[in-house]
Amino acid sequence: MPQPARTTQPPAATAALDPERIERIREAAHRIRQYALIQAEVQGQGYIGQALDIADVLAVLYADQLHLDPSDPTSEDRDRFQLSIGHYALALYAALTEAKFLPQKELQSYASDDSRLPMSSMRNYTPGVEISGGSLGHGLGIANGVALGMKRKGSDRFVYNLLSDGELGEGSTWEAAAVAGHHELDNLIAIVDFNDQQADGRSTQMLSMEPVTDKFEAFGWIVRRCDGHDVPAVLGHLIELREIEDARPRVLIVDTTLGKGVDFLEQREKLHFMKVDDAEWAAAHQKLNESAGR
Repeated sequence: MPQPARTTQPPAATAALDPERIERIREAAHRIRQYALIQAEVQGQGYIGQALDIADVLAVLYADQLHLDPSDPTSEDRDRFQLSIGHYALALYAALTEAKFLPQKELQSYASDDSRLPMSSMRNYTPGVEISGGSLGHGLGIANGVALGMKRKGSDRFVYNLLSDGELGEGSTWEAAAVAGHHELDNLIAIVDFNDQQADGRSTQMLSMEPVTDKFEAFGWIVRRCDGHDVPAVLGHLIELREIEDARPRVLIVDTTLGKGVDFLEQREKLHFMKVDDAEWAAAHQKLNESAGR
């Protein structure tokens, strides 16, 4: 069975990155993980592993790359971050809290009745959420439409679409990839969270899509791949993908580890949707603090 190629391509911009800038992003990633744990503890269960694994990427986006104004979340002059994988809502709410779209105290209402923070992200509920999630395989198609509309309006902003390796098994994702290449959507940056896990087991064992980079390139995309926990690499690639002058859509594939930062969650047998015992939450916070900066 083919296994994911965990190769890291060094971005051209890494050498020029300010160490203070990198540290600021790492600190944001740590807070995003803390916010995710706070929410998950309210319910005692959830898609915790995914929230911890994508925190570094969201920190690069929300603490550095996205052009957004939390006081005007629907401004026309904004980048669009679209979460295709609605069950990653824990992570998105945490990032929106870090970016001042949401007050920290509201995290305690996660997935409760009348909360603005439903378990799966929904556009009409939460400031800063661009699309409703739930059914997989639709996010990239929506991103295509928004990116095409923005180009026709002459906007110089970008659409970022976060999807998962499990979504690559949805045929609609590849239909959307073909459309993006055909229409030369050079204002579209997709990010694939390749954690090699889905509800029934490893993605590569359910339906392997390797070599993923070759497949996107065949559809006319610029492709980069790196360790999703290597903040300088993620930042360098996203800077490059935004600045490169080329008519093709762009994708960054990030190899990640579910539960990153809390070692006993990384090692759970059932990783996709986790229940954490009451006695483990304090240990999870402690492990997260111990792993900060590593």
